[in-house]
Amino acid sequence: MNNVKTMVLMAGLMGLFLIAGQLLGGSQGLVLALILGSAFNFIMYFFSDKMVLRMYRAQVVTEEQAPELYRMVDRLRQRAGLPMPVVAIAPHEQPNAFATGRNPEHAVVAVTTGIMKYVPQEELEGVLAHELAHVKNRDMLITTIAAGIAGAISNLPYLLMFGGLGGRDNEGGNPFAEIALILLAPIGAMLIQFAVSRQREFEADRVGAEILGRPLPLANALRRLDSLAHRIPMQVAPAAASLAQVNPLAARAGGMAKLFSTHPPTEERVARLEAMAASR
Repeated sequence: MNNVKTMVLMAGLMGLFLIAGQLLGGSQGLVLALILGSAFNFIMYFFSDKMVLRMYRAQVVTEEQAPELYRMVDRLRQRAGLPMPVVAIAPHEQPNAFATGRNPEHAVVAVTTGIMKYVPQEELEGVLAHELAHVKNRDMLITTIAAGIAGAISNLPYLLMFGGLGGRDNEGGNPFAEIALILLAPIGAMLIQFAVSRQREFEADRVGAEILGRPLPLANALRRLDSLAHRIPMQVAPAAASLAQVNPLAARAGGMAKLFSTHPPTEERVARLEAMAASR
């Protein structure tokens, strides 16, 4: 069901992109924004792992440097049928984790120093299984495409404003509708992009629980991580926040920020995992 919702959201994002491009810049605006969006996607797809590790100040570790963590990832990735990912540790007191990389063969699974300090081993296994589920589901590819389309939509008004298009195909268009589209299309694209991210989190919870074989350790870990994320701040770029297991900026989130959350409510994630456990 989560995969179906993701496909519907992606189709909606592409539809919004086509409509915005046609109304704002005609065929020229559509093509130019698509070229820029594709170039951005190419860079993010092939270099996202290095960029994300730098944003979190994470360092790659070997089995000799972190034997327990390394063996835990190795054991779970075998259960998931995945190649061994690169393992990294980020120097943050807040307990959290993330996965990045363009495909299972070039994946990185990273944890913070705080998660190894505050989270019991069984719950840590649930967290790692969730991150390996992102790798298995190729979520980086999905989220990168969504971000690229959303970015292309956001660029259309600037291309039109600064004369990057020349002429337009729709000179007889409604100027008020176009102004409204200039203002609202980027917001709509961002909301759809975040909705895609939330659906991928739900799916990673489900698949992660299957990899581990027990949903409750991940549910308990999510409660703990969410509680500590509200008490222990983390300094990380907002662009990288969506990759973390729970929102690392939760300590300063609130009000309208909740409408633009890249993460589903933790209580809803926990409820789904508990229902999954009960059905077993």
